[in-house]
Amino acid sequence: MNCPNCGAPMRHEPGQEFLVCDSCRSIHHPEVNADGIVVTGSPTGRLCPLCRLPLSEAAILGQSLLHCPNCRGSLIASETFLFLVAHLRLKPGEKPFPPRQFEQAELSRAIDCPLCSRRMDTHPYAGPGNIVIDNCPGCSVNWIDSQELRRVAAAPDSSPNPGAWKIP
Repeated sequence: MNCPNCGAPMRHEPGQEFLVCDSCRSIHHPEVNADGIVVTGSPTGRLCPLCRLPLSEAAILGQSLLHCPNCRGSLIASETFLFLVAHLRLKPGEKPFPPRQFEQAELSRAIDCPLCSRRMDTHPYAGPGNIVIDNCPGCSVNWIDSQELRRVAAAPDSSPNPGAWKIP
């Protein structure tokens, strides 16, 4: 992203949700989308596993991730995912998402990891929220569809769901 003041390239300040222009020293706060994600950088060379468009550098709660502006899915490191769920669950005032069953068809999708191009594992998430999660064990990343992180964080029950691993 270029600076709106001088046109020079801006850089993401690690651990922050703003961009800094080293040329004119201005700070730019990009918009937060409905998922709470801020796009902090330009498109990368990594492609979205769903729509095949370039993923952009992004952040949520100061944590880096890759985000697709088109389908609004995100590639999140596994450790970052756990950190985000724990911190978002502490956020007061978030209305719980109504419980829902995921569609069986969600389990049969096959997507490739944007980092290594290997097939990602698709399975029910064992925590709250009733989502299907895609992860790459080799790269330690999760693909999260739009609203899934919020669904997990705002689920009424915060305890793990051992029955989620049983496929009907």
